[in-house]
Amino acid sequence: MEDRWLSVDEIGDYLGVKRDTVYKWISEKDMPAHRMGRLWKFKKDEVDEWVKAGAAADNKQVK
Repeated sequence: MEDRWLSVDEIGDYLGVKRDTVYKWISEKDMPAHRMGRLWKFKKDEVDEWVKAGAAADNKQVK
């Protein structure tokens, strides 16, 4: 069951972000996502590795 594909809403809930943020991360931060027709689908383990690598972090430096 852990190997199933997650939807935009499900991955947003899992990460604690809104669906707009998920779409922004797909387009701007190369979030690992797979297009299936009109839908985006995600593998939880790929997203976990992406987050652990720091790819979701904001690149702006705090002064």
